[in-house]
Amino acid sequence: MSKLTKQQTAEAYWSSADAERNLTCPVRTTLNVLGGKWKLLILSYLLDEPRRYGELRRLMPEITEKMLIQELRELELDGIVARTVHQTVPPRVDYALTEQGQRVQPLFGELVDWGKQYLNRTGGCGLPARSASTMVAG
Repeated sequence: MSKLTKQQTAEAYWSSADAERNLTCPVRTTLNVLGGKWKLLILSYLLDEPRRYGELRRLMPEITEKMLIQELRELELDGIVARTVHQTVPPRVDYALTEQGQRVQPLFGELVDWGKQYLNRTGGCGLPARSASTMVAG
């Protein structure tokens, strides 16, 4: 029995949905493939060059090993990331963006610009204003 990715599950659901729901299909597809806490960060580290699994772990010390493996597998199943196993001792595994994965690169410029604008407005890094105010009040 094969495990379906989030995208495959969503496609099965949306293929049976009515026309009104299908209007949001591209947005839902994007969120299903790229959404989640870690996927965009993983992709940002793969933009310039392939990375080894260990490099990705060091670059993101907050992510658990289980979650990194899960996110990389989903990105691989969705055709965004390619996993290459080199037959060396010890074995080496590289992750790189596929051609489809490289198509997200222009989006990152827009995301960085949006993030800078948001940080200027909120005065924080990585914490929404509502969370910061809640923490101070609490």
